[in-house]
Amino acid sequence: MGIVEALVLGIIQGLTEFLPVSSSGHIEIGTFLLGVKSKDNLLFSIVVHGATALSTIVVFRKDILELLQGLLKFQNNSATQFVLNIVISIVPVGIVGVFFEEEIEAFFGGKIVFVAFMLLITSILLAFTYYKKNNTGQITPVKALLIGLAQAVAILPGISRSGATISTALLLGVEKEKATRFSFLMVLVPIIGALVLKVKDFIENPSIGDNISGSALTTGFIAAFVAGIIACHWMIAIVKKGKLIYFALYCFVVGSIVLITYLI
Repeated sequence: MGIVEALVLGIIQGLTEFLPVSSSGHIEIGTFLLGVKSKDNLLFSIVVHGATALSTIVVFRKDILELLQGLLKFQNNSATQFVLNIVISIVPVGIVGVFFEEEIEAFFGGKIVFVAFMLLITSILLAFTYYKKNNTGQITPVKALLIGLAQAVAILPGISRSGATISTALLLGVEKEKATRFSFLMVLVPIIGALVLKVKDFIENPSIGDNISGSALTTGFIAAFVAGIIACHWMIAIVKKGKLIYFALYCFVVGSIVLITYLI
């Protein structure tokens, strides 16, 4: 993987991690079009996912600080309730990640037709939110579990994590800003957990990183970090304005083009 490929894939990762268009699906499409070998992906994936996790922390630093301050009071307050809901939400993805890792990995690695179909499903899910109005609800433990189940399904390439979780929250009646905040903060733990597992794989097999240079990794990190911050702020504004329908159309068009092109 060269610097140009790292720059392109880093930008794709940073933008699509937060926009409801599936980062994994676009990375699969991007690596397929750029001809990047799968053995180059692990170390690069560690770097760019670390970058997007950092961008989330930067954007929501005040929220994270408030939650930590609330937890340190050791009281049953809004912070402890929010963190409890976060914990509940990550249970499904934790179970899937631990017990079905090999099965999930089988869906990756150039299965472009599958990605295209999953993008079409993401499109349908996002389109449903267009008809949901006047969201005023709160995040509850039951809703957190359902949002967590949506996140577990979004492990599949082509299903947008932010799209699935935010759409589920909105369809459950959660207020738009709260749905976005919860969606972005709930992903920090799974991202960090996945990073730990990938780092473990890299430590066990360091030769995985032989085919990618330090400059390419640095380029990918910076690109993903900057793009992630931009996309995160953008997504917050988009959900507030109720403009997810445009991303439903985008996913439908991209999924259709990829499917038709591949079949032809």
